[in-house]
Amino acid sequence: MALDCIFCSIIARQLPATVIAENEHVIVIEDIVPKAPIHYLILPKNHMRDIRDAQPCDGMLLSALLFMAQELSSRLDAPGAFRLVFNNGHEAGQRVFHMHAHFLAGKQYTDI
Repeated sequence: MALDCIFCSIIARQLPATVIAENEHVIVIEDIVPKAPIHYLILPKNHMRDIRDAQPCDGMLLSALLFMAQELSSRLDAPGAFRLVFNNGHEAGQRVFHMHAHFLAGKQYTDI
C-alpha cells in the first residue's frame, strides 16, 4: 500500500466510498464524477501505479480484474454491454496513480 494513494486509503477503509463489489483481489467502487449512467472503478487491492508496473507474477490479479468486469456486466440489464477503460500515465488521462479500470455502462457509445 502506498501511504499517499487515495485508492489505497479507500481499500484500507480509511476513506469512505460506495463499494459495489469486492473479492480477495479487487474492490469496485462508484466513481464520484461519473461519465456514464453506470461508472464504477475496479481497483486491484495491491498498489501498482499503472499497467506498465504489472509483472508476469501479477497475472492472477489482472485476471481477477477482468473477471470482476464480467461479473458486473452480468448484473446489467440486457444486453449487458459495457466499456472497460484503462488510462496509463498523466498524458492518457490518469489522475490517480493506482492502476484501475473504469467500468462504464448504461448508454450507447459510438467512438473509441
